[in-house]
Amino acid sequence: MTDQRIEGTGEKTLGKARAALGRLTGDRKQQVEGHLTEYKGKARDAYGRVIDGLDGLVARAPADYQDSARKGLDFARRKPLVTTGIVAGLAVLLGALGRRR
Repeated sequence: MTDQRIEGTGEKTLGKARAALGRLTGDRKQQVEGHLTEYKGKARDAYGRVIDGLDGLVARAPADYQDSARKGLDFARRKPLVTTGIVAGLAVLLGALGRRR
């Protein structure tokens, strides 16, 4: 289990607790902040699940490619926001190329 999944689970739990406390006390701001924290935790947990899945793929990759794949995976672990931006940019680019046909 990656650090992102552990931190994501903690943030989800904290967010749910803050939202519940906000509902209990009638504090709308705390409710909203709790929901935001919960969704941030869900996103971090999902990112950690992807990293865990990729780790399994790297282990099954041909020996010639494992070193390069591990370097890419280590980069993704260190820079999650940059990695997400790169993947989103590639998705937009591939989507635009697919529409031209």
